[in-house]
Amino acid sequence: MSREAQVDLTRLIAGALAIVTFSIVALVVMPYFLTRQTAQPVKPAPYTTAQQAGRAVYIANGCIYCHSQQPRDPSIAPDQQRGWGRPSVPADYVHDQPHLLGTMRTGPDLFNIAVRQPSRDWHLGHLYQPRAYMAQSIMPAYPFFFEERTGPAQAGEVVVTLPPGAAPAGVRVVARPEAIALVDYLLSLDHTYPVRTGRNAGAAR
Repeated sequence: MSREAQVDLTRLIAGALAIVTFSIVALVVMPYFLTRQTAQPVKPAPYTTAQQAGRAVYIANGCIYCHSQQPRDPSIAPDQQRGWGRPSVPADYVHDQPHLLGTMRTGPDLFNIAVRQPSRDWHLGHLYQPRAYMAQSIMPAYPFFFEERTGPAQAGEVVVTLPPGAAPAGVRVVARPEAIALVDYLLSLDHTYPVRTGRNAGAAR
């Protein structure tokens, strides 16, 4: 190998190492030091067993592909005007392993869905047939989370209250455990507690 080629190779390796080092510092080291002092707020409370099960259903069914959980600052986007809640801070996700921030907003952000829609019946019905609640919705229905039955309700069944015409005549729609758990998780998404911004973002006032 010629001397010129050796010099070029050395420069290439040095440049690559510099880029990798800069990336590690910017994307790993700096965020670590910025967030390690984050104080845990009084809320959110740890997820219950039922909410954890619902969170697993949320992940397994790809809800994260269309829904985010990270409202942005008003200077960046009108998320607050849309009713999605205050800008999120690191401490909001203290119990999230893994986090479910999401990357798409095909559907609305769910950071505060429990505040916007606190009705369990609404959530169950919306999972069964979204277009019964919003005609232009492109969200898929999840009929496999439910059973359609005839006859009187049985003890312990969670029968979904639906808008007229949303289910076949003479049929009652019963929620399966997966649907109930998923709704338990959605109803835990209430980030209305106060937070501080800056280095200690997430500490309760």
